[in-house]
Amino acid sequence: MPRRKTARPARRSAVPTACPCGAAAEGAAPGAARYAECCGRYHRGEAVPATPEELMRSRYAAFALGETAYLLRTWHPDTRPATLDLGCGPRWTGLEILDTSGGSAFHDEGTVTFRAHYAGADGEPGAQEERSRFTRLDGAWVYVDGKVA
Repeated sequence: MPRRKTARPARRSAVPTACPCGAAAEGAAPGAARYAECCGRYHRGEAVPATPEELMRSRYAAFALGETAYLLRTWHPDTRPATLDLGCGPRWTGLEILDTSGGSAFHDEGTVTFRAHYAGADGEPGAQEERSRFTRLDGAWVYVDGKVA
Protein backbone atom coordinates (compact mmCIF):
# COMPACT_ATOMS: atom_id res chain seq x y z
CA MET A 1 0.00 0.00 0.00
CA PRO A 2 1.51 3.36 -0.99
CA ARG A 3 2.18 5.92 1.73
CA ARG A 4 0.02 8.97 1.63
CA LYS A 5 1.68 12.31 1.96
CA THR A 6 -0.01 14.71 4.27
CA ALA A 7 0.16 18.35 3.51
CA ARG A 8 1.71 20.39 6.27
CA PRO A 9 1.27 24.10 6.46
CA ALA A 10 4.43 26.09 5.98
CA ARG A 11 5.87 27.09 9.33
CA ARG A 12 6.91 30.66 9.73
CA SER A 13 9.89 31.31 11.94
CA ALA A 14 9.12 33.43 15.00
CA VAL A 15 12.63 34.85 14.85
CA PRO A 16 13.21 37.39 12.08
CA THR A 17 16.17 37.13 9.73
CA ALA A 18 16.88 40.87 9.55
CA CYS A 19 17.13 42.74 12.82
CA PRO A 20 14.19 45.12 13.43
CA CYS A 21 16.59 47.77 14.77
CA GLY A 22 17.85 48.49 11.26
CA ALA A 23 21.55 48.38 12.18
CA ALA A 24 23.97 47.50 9.43
CA ALA A 25 26.16 44.46 9.79
CA GLU A 26 29.82 45.35 9.49
CA GLY A 27 30.51 46.10 5.82
CA ALA A 28 26.86 45.58 4.84
CA ALA A 29 24.08 47.87 3.67
CA PRO A 30 21.95 49.60 6.33
CA GLY A 31 19.37 47.23 7.76
CA ALA A 32 21.36 44.17 6.76
CA ALA A 33 22.28 42.93 10.24
CA ARG A 34 20.91 39.51 11.13
CA TYR A 35 18.76 39.50 14.28
CA ALA A 36 20.59 36.54 15.83
CA GLU A 37 23.95 38.35 15.72
CA CYS A 38 22.57 41.83 16.37
CA CYS A 39 19.88 42.44 19.03
CA GLY A 40 19.08 38.75 19.46
CA ARG A 41 22.26 38.20 21.46
CA TYR A 42 21.18 40.91 23.91
CA HIS A 43 17.65 39.54 24.16
CA ARG A 44 19.04 36.06 24.88
CA GLY A 45 21.37 37.47 27.57
CA GLU A 46 24.56 36.45 25.74
CA ALA A 47 25.91 40.03 25.62
CA VAL A 48 25.15 43.49 26.97
CA PRO A 49 24.97 46.67 24.87
CA ALA A 50 28.21 48.68 25.05
CA THR A 51 26.57 52.07 24.35
CA PRO A 52 23.22 53.77 24.90
CA GLU A 53 22.62 53.61 21.13
CA GLU A 54 23.07 49.83 21.14
CA LEU A 55 20.69 49.60 24.09
CA MET A 56 18.17 51.87 22.33
CA ARG A 57 18.30 49.74 19.20
CA SER A 58 17.93 46.52 21.19
CA ARG A 59 14.98 47.96 23.13
CA TYR A 60 13.30 49.04 19.88
CA ALA A 61 13.76 45.50 18.54
CA ALA A 62 12.32 44.18 21.82
CA PHE A 63 9.23 46.38 21.41
CA ALA A 64 8.87 45.20 17.81
CA LEU A 65 9.15 41.53 18.82
CA GLY A 66 7.26 41.62 22.13
CA GLU A 67 10.30 40.87 24.32
CA THR A 68 8.81 42.34 27.51
CA ALA A 69 11.22 40.56 29.86
CA TYR A 70 14.17 42.22 28.12
CA LEU A 71 12.50 45.64 28.23
CA LEU A 72 11.87 45.36 31.96
CA ARG A 73 15.37 44.00 32.60
CA THR A 74 16.97 46.99 30.83
CA TRP A 75 14.78 49.64 32.52
CA HIS A 76 16.14 51.56 35.51
CA PRO A 77 14.43 50.23 38.68
CA ASP A 78 13.47 53.76 39.78
CA THR A 79 11.39 54.35 36.63
CA ARG A 80 10.50 50.79 35.54
CA PRO A 81 6.79 49.90 35.50
CA ALA A 82 5.67 46.85 37.49
CA THR A 83 4.32 45.22 34.30
CA LEU A 84 4.34 45.94 30.60
CA ASP A 85 1.60 44.96 28.17
CA LEU A 86 2.58 45.23 24.51
CA GLY A 87 -0.47 43.40 23.19
CA CYS A 88 -2.43 46.44 22.06
CA GLY A 89 0.49 48.51 20.80
CA PRO A 90 1.32 49.54 17.27
CA ARG A 91 3.32 47.44 14.80
CA TRP A 92 6.80 48.98 14.73
CA THR A 93 8.15 49.36 11.20
CA GLY A 94 11.45 51.26 11.38
CA LEU A 95 13.94 53.14 13.53
CA GLU A 96 16.02 56.23 12.82
CA ILE A 97 18.71 57.39 15.23
CA LEU A 98 18.73 61.20 15.02
CA ASP A 99 21.36 62.11 17.62
CA THR A 100 23.43 60.69 20.46
CA SER A 101 25.40 62.32 23.26
CA GLY A 102 27.61 60.89 25.99
CA GLY A 103 27.54 57.15 26.37
CA SER A 104 31.17 56.35 25.68
CA ALA A 105 33.37 54.15 27.84
CA PHE A 106 34.23 57.30 29.79
CA HIS A 107 30.61 58.34 30.49
CA ASP A 108 28.04 57.19 33.03
CA GLU A 109 25.14 58.87 31.21
CA GLY A 110 24.04 59.25 27.63
CA THR A 111 21.10 60.27 25.48
CA VAL A 112 19.70 58.98 22.21
CA THR A 113 17.21 60.92 20.12
CA PHE A 114 15.30 58.67 17.74
CA ARG A 115 12.24 58.45 15.51
CA ALA A 116 10.35 55.15 15.62
CA HIS A 117 7.95 54.48 12.75
CA TYR A 118 4.83 52.38 13.20
CA ALA A 119 1.57 51.28 11.68
CA GLY A 120 -1.43 51.93 13.89
CA ALA A 121 -4.38 49.63 14.48
CA ASP A 122 -6.05 51.12 11.40
CA GLY A 123 -2.90 50.55 9.33
CA GLU A 124 -2.13 54.26 9.14
CA PRO A 125 1.57 55.07 9.41
CA GLY A 126 2.88 57.21 12.22
CA ALA A 127 6.07 58.09 14.04
CA GLN A 128 7.14 58.74 17.61
CA GLU A 129 10.14 60.95 18.25
CA GLU A 130 11.80 60.76 21.65
CA ARG A 131 14.96 61.81 23.45
CA SER A 132 15.80 58.96 25.81
CA ARG A 133 18.11 59.11 28.83
CA PHE A 134 20.38 56.21 29.80
CA THR A 135 22.67 55.59 32.74
CA ARG A 136 25.04 52.88 33.86
CA LEU A 137 23.81 50.65 36.64
CA ASP A 138 26.20 48.02 37.97
CA GLY A 139 28.29 48.49 34.83
CA ALA A 140 25.43 48.01 32.33
CA TRP A 141 23.48 50.64 30.43
CA VAL A 142 19.80 50.97 31.38
CA TYR A 143 16.95 53.13 30.09
CA VAL A 144 15.91 55.85 32.56
CA ASP A 145 13.18 57.84 30.81
CA GLY A 146 12.40 59.83 27.71
CA LYS A 147 10.76 62.99 26.46
CA VAL A 148 8.41 62.50 23.55
CA ALA A 149 8.60 65.34 21.00
